[in-house]
Amino acid sequence: MADMKRIQAFKFRFVPTLEQERLLSRHAGCVRFVWNKALDLQTKRLDAGMPLLSYGDLAKLLTLWRSSEEYGFLSLGPVHPQQQALKNLDRALWEALDRRNPKRFPRFKRKGEGDSLRYPDPLQIRLDLSTRDKDGRIVLPRIFLPKVGWVKVRLSRQIAGEIKNATVTRKAGRWAVSIQTEMDVPEPEMRTSPEIGLDLGVVSFATLSDGTRLHPDERLVRAMKRAEGRLQWEQRKLSRKYRKGPKSRNFATQKLRVARAYEKVADMRRDFLHKISRAMSETQAVVYVEDLKIRNMTRSARGTKETPGRNVRQKSGLNRSILSQGWGTFLSLLEYKLARRGGRLVRVAPRNTSQTCSACGTVSPDNRTRQEAFVCVVCGHADHADVNAAKNILRAGHARRACSEAKTSESAA
Repeated sequence: MADMKRIQAFKFRFVPTLEQERLLSRHAGCVRFVWNKALDLQTKRLDAGMPLLSYGDLAKLLTLWRSSEEYGFLSLGPVHPQQQALKNLDRALWEALDRRNPKRFPRFKRKGEGDSLRYPDPLQIRLDLSTRDKDGRIVLPRIFLPKVGWVKVRLSRQIAGEIKNATVTRKAGRWAVSIQTEMDVPEPEMRTSPEIGLDLGVVSFATLSDGTRLHPDERLVRAMKRAEGRLQWEQRKLSRKYRKGPKSRNFATQKLRVARAYEKVADMRRDFLHKISRAMSETQAVVYVEDLKIRNMTRSARGTKETPGRNVRQKSGLNRSILSQGWGTFLSLLEYKLARRGGRLVRVAPRNTSQTCSACGTVSPDNRTRQEAFVCVVCGHADHADVNAAKNILRAGHARRACSEAKTSESAA
């Protein structure tokens, strides 16, 4: 069996000294400055009807900036993360200007938000995985970064594969490093069974076509409620410290507490999504889900002054509930974990899946007069509404696969 390349990331918490934190903050500030200055230059050229500068032209400008007297402070930081910022900006601009599938136009970065440093050259990254020093004392492993030196890191698992690059990020005042590796693994054998239909929801996180309903256990639910309550408490304290004009030191400290409380909630949710996606990828070969447009589903109903929206408060609560489930993250995790085991995730059209009877195929809004109960007005079939929708998703997936196989056989003939 042939081998394939697997790219995987290993993320660990940094334990830098105060001097190293200062250096990382300075280097991240240089990267942010390069991004904002290049974005301002490209935006002015677009407004003037001039063509965009290529990455090569921007890299030449970066060399001039680093050697100039006005922007010479950029030379205090490593050049590769600054060049990588220009590459990312060039790609983001062309993706935003794509007429067929345009993405969001890149924005200017503010201080303290999204600080990151990407080291694309693996030759500049060195690892010291020894856990004891020369005197036999227990020490933390270290990673070497240009113009920063050896930084201690908390390894939560072993790194597998050849190191390709490293990305250092700061979130909620804490630094972390993500090491991307590449390794040769045997190509998984394609599996076609078992198959399952999956319906995502708000009351229950997910419902399978075999009647299984997936949701966090009681301990996790209680822990998340405590974490969310703590987050709300910290946010209320932050609102009381807010004032116009320059912000006080107490405001900055409370803002950091809010960020860390939010990070705890996000980490708990991400841990649940990882566990449930792994369990499903190990037991299922093909998973059929609705091709939901989550961004459109969670769009605000506020409207405009001329045409104000209706039920804005109710829609806002529904949007918050949908986003808190993390459907997009879950489907991304499930897709790559299924592919690693030879499975696949198939998206089907979500049209009428909640109003169609899985027994006779009748489509009527009267089939579902309540949130949980589904009773067909023609054949009388009764089932849980989410289970019935999951069965319809599974049937739609089978129909799509049959059509694709028929087209393949016709083209082969």
